[in-house]
Amino acid sequence: MKRFMLWTAILMAAALIAVTIYYQTSDLVAGSFHVLFQKNHPQKAVKAKNPLYAETTQKISYTLQNNQLHVTYDKGKQWTTVPVSKDQLFGGEYSGNRQELIDGSYLLTKSQTVFLTEQATDHNEMKLALVMSEDQGKTWRHAVVTSYVPGIRFRKIGFPASQFGYVIVSADRTMAQEGTYIYLTPDGGDTWKKTKSPATTALIADGGFVSALNGFMSYGTINPDRPRLYVTRDGGKHWLQASIHMPSKYSHVFVQAETPEYEDDHLMLLINQGESGDYKGNKVKGKFISRDQGRTWTFLKEVAADETD
Repeated sequence: MKRFMLWTAILMAAALIAVTIYYQTSDLVAGSFHVLFQKNHPQKAVKAKNPLYAETTQKISYTLQNNQLHVTYDKGKQWTTVPVSKDQLFGGEYSGNRQELIDGSYLLTKSQTVFLTEQATDHNEMKLALVMSEDQGKTWRHAVVTSYVPGIRFRKIGFPASQFGYVIVSADRTMAQEGTYIYLTPDGGDTWKKTKSPATTALIADGGFVSALNGFMSYGTINPDRPRLYVTRDGGKHWLQASIHMPSKYSHVFVQAETPEYEDDHLMLLINQGESGDYKGNKVKGKFISRDQGRTWTFLKEVAADETD
């Protein structure tokens, strides 16, 4: 009996040793196989985000890649993320290309970077606000232009001077009519005040200010037959329709006024043919000048459209 128990103990010990050796060997083989597998099948590295490409060839530009607005001040060597959502940049009635910012809705210079946005309020309404930087994207601030605005169509911002700026939008459109809303700032965008607009409900074609007092509004977008340009010389308190001396040759040819600009010692105005113009393939505009702050305009010459865009 004792001999039987002794042999049983010996067999159990031998079995335990065998099992231990087996598992140790198995782990070693498995580990070697794992190392060999990793060596011959390395894991793919996580791809970095696509490189950013500027929308223009200018030194200061932007991109909307990856559904985020970025700006560059050195031709794309470095990029800065703008603290704004893409949807806020395309509010209102806009239904065009969302890979490019809306013309007139932004300003990119060495000293000022400004984007016009529509942002939701706590009352589920829409406010008009600017996202701004004066130090090339190092810091950003938000400035509310107006706490409520209905769905906007036309939009344009500008800063003719470092402290004076304007925001022009149209809203409440019904068929071929809409309201004009003009806001001015005297302090670099910190505060905004609504000013009066011309006495018309026609659709805005263009608009802007060349100084704190001198501003212009152009109307007529649906098959215009003549330019309709309004001018103010007191910051929007009063508006009158400008007198444009159009040569008979160009009557019903140059029909849509753009925003005037200063050129040397006078103001310069370009009048285009509208979308349906066919004079010289719609590749020329009329250039006019004014020496009385935009009240009257005299034809100067034809200019190539692609030289003015």
